[in-house]
Amino acid sequence: MEEMSRADLEALQFKLLKTLVYRLYSFSDFYSSRMKMAKVHPDDIRSLDDISKLPFMYKKDLRDNYPDKMFTGSQEDLVRYHVSSGTTGKPTVVGYTQRDLDNWSTSVARGLTSIGLGRRDVIQVSYGYGLFTGGLGLHYGAEKIGATVVPASVGNTERQIELIQDLKVTAVACTPSYMLHMSEVAQKMGVDIQRDTQLRTAILGAEPWSEEMRTRIQNNTGIKAYDIYGTSELSGPLFTECTEQNGIHIWGDLAYVEVIDPDTGERLGPGEKGELVITMLQKEALPMIRYRIGDITSYHNDECACGRCHTRISRITGRVDDMLIIRGINVFPSQVEYSLMSIPELGEHFQIVVDRKGALDTMMVRVELKSAAFSDKLDDLIRLKGKVVHVLKNDLNVAVDVELVSPGTLTRFEGKAKRVVDRRQI
Repeated sequence: MEEMSRADLEALQFKLLKTLVYRLYSFSDFYSSRMKMAKVHPDDIRSLDDISKLPFMYKKDLRDNYPDKMFTGSQEDLVRYHVSSGTTGKPTVVGYTQRDLDNWSTSVARGLTSIGLGRRDVIQVSYGYGLFTGGLGLHYGAEKIGATVVPASVGNTERQIELIQDLKVTAVACTPSYMLHMSEVAQKMGVDIQRDTQLRTAILGAEPWSEEMRTRIQNNTGIKAYDIYGTSELSGPLFTECTEQNGIHIWGDLAYVEVIDPDTGERLGPGEKGELVITMLQKEALPMIRYRIGDITSYHNDECACGRCHTRISRITGRVDDMLIIRGINVFPSQVEYSLMSIPELGEHFQIVVDRKGALDTMMVRVELKSAAFSDKLDDLIRLKGKVVHVLKNDLNVAVDVELVSPGTLTRFEGKAKRVVDRRQI
């Protein structure tokens, strides 16, 4: 499957799409109603491009149909539920048949194999287990390739580092921010990850992170860091980069990718940045057609240097709903990270504080200094602050205040990092 040509992949995708549309038109009240409202019939889908005739699906649809009104099939077919955090409104519930779980595990297994992992590896899964999809997704994918799994979950970081040493762990799966935290804790314990462990691979995801952050992680730890992508609605972590580190491979037999203009809904071409839309071609319990995820990316259909022809998406740069509008300027936290990581005196941890003074929005960036750059000389700190302010102003095109703080000041997160504090809503 991984070696299929582009033409063969598209032929398979069309067959799977046609079957899916007919099934949902016939057996799903939700999709049948949506298609009729859009005045589209399964017979209208005569090519892959005709997918644009089908209506979008939104996270609101999942919440409005909580908990399981959008499920297809019977209760007896379900073998698992996962539930999102529900930080805004109702949570979303995703059900799985055994085939859904098998496809999920297969997708992760392909990704792990594509970055060179296999039976001889020991993979420590430091994502959360339970209702969150991250831990179990990596767990079953790792077992499928024959690797040995350490189900560490999150927290108890010193113990995790001891396990990495004692069990000769070769790969760790976690968020980028937790990888940074583990690196810091290891350093305090007197453990050099490159010298004192066999760790050589990190599978990082669940939050946006920049290429500059990847470089820092790799330089600080001596390991290779790979991006992994998925959402709880789709099936949690599903797709990874390959050894080329040049985009995340979306397996074409499992998913069809579009990128659209988030304002108009118009489809964009390869390399154009917009909102990611995914159709899951083989999901049984909770099918997804043209699901607007909200993540900002671009796609590429050219053959990867690894030889695979599956569509690749570029690094997620943020979410449509995470975008900050500061005095009419669109700002993504990932842009701030990109700018900060270009300044060698700064550490990897930062926080964006947005407030309103009178009628004007203000933005302050709190960022930790590296230990080597920390100085009690006021003139040095003033010069460095001026440099950071200048870089951010040039890159973001908006005035930003900066607070330089000592190493270890900002809160560390064992799950997803919370980069933004928006006080305008308080």
